[in-house]
Amino acid sequence: VPVLKKMPEYFPGGSNNIREKVAVVTGAASGIGEAVAMELATRGAKAVVLVDRSEDVKALEKTINKSVGRKVAEAMIGDTTDEAFRKSGFNDATEKNGLVSICIPAAGITRDALTVVEDKETGKAKRYPTETFRLVTEVNLIAPIYWGMEMVARLAEDRRQRGLKRWEPEEKIQGVVVFLGSVSSQGNKGQISYATAKAGLEGAAATLTKEAIFHGVRCGIIHPGFTDTPMARALGQEFLDKYVLPYTQLRRLIRVDEIADAICFMINNSAVSGELWADAGWHPPA
Repeated sequence: VPVLKKMPEYFPGGSNNIREKVAVVTGAASGIGEAVAMELATRGAKAVVLVDRSEDVKALEKTINKSVGRKVAEAMIGDTTDEAFRKSGFNDATEKNGLVSICIPAAGITRDALTVVEDKETGKAKRYPTETFRLVTEVNLIAPIYWGMEMVARLAEDRRQRGLKRWEPEEKIQGVVVFLGSVSSQGNKGQISYATAKAGLEGAAATLTKEAIFHGVRCGIIHPGFTDTPMARALGQEFLDKYVLPYTQLRRLIRVDEIADAICFMINNSAVSGELWADAGWHPPA
């Protein structure tokens, strides 16, 4: 494993839960995942595993390593909903770099449509497809929970092997999970499956927070507003101009680096718990 270059300590006087740690970021090929992977590498992470089903993570691996001047990023291509892929990915990361102690499961998809659409000619109502609902919740809700859970389980097993039981405050924080929620968790027209998944992550984060701290692992969730990502841009400029930008205090899309910075704040500051809203003041119109 290459030795880290000398770099300044971040947040002097406080804890540092990023420097020389091993991180896993899913959905790393673009958007928030890409930005937070770069930010973790810049802040001195020992290794950042870039997980995505897109081949684009290979190019990102090269970009990050060149940017920080050392080998830190490692691409891992596969389906985040695949249990075998998840386990093998953690195995590989651990064998190469040591235990994973930062998990940012940022992979997500949208399949937006109204829940019920009436055919004016026939009078029949079309329902939002069950299979689509299941797909969105599988990717956006179940998979992130299990990526976070996988890290917690491995850290718990390691502690047990070292004869440690309940984590004590005299120890360093053992790990951090930050889930990616959304302002859509408050409800948003046309996003029945996405909103449900993101609201569900709130309950998952709250529960895992209470359980995982026994092993020294903190959990939280960040709720980004409309961020300048391919997912948001796919909505179209007309939609953004009409339904998004007028309802934000900044009157612009949030930058991915602003969300990445907020995620690193949650990781690095051990006093931060629960939910963080990075929404630029946006709230869904009635």
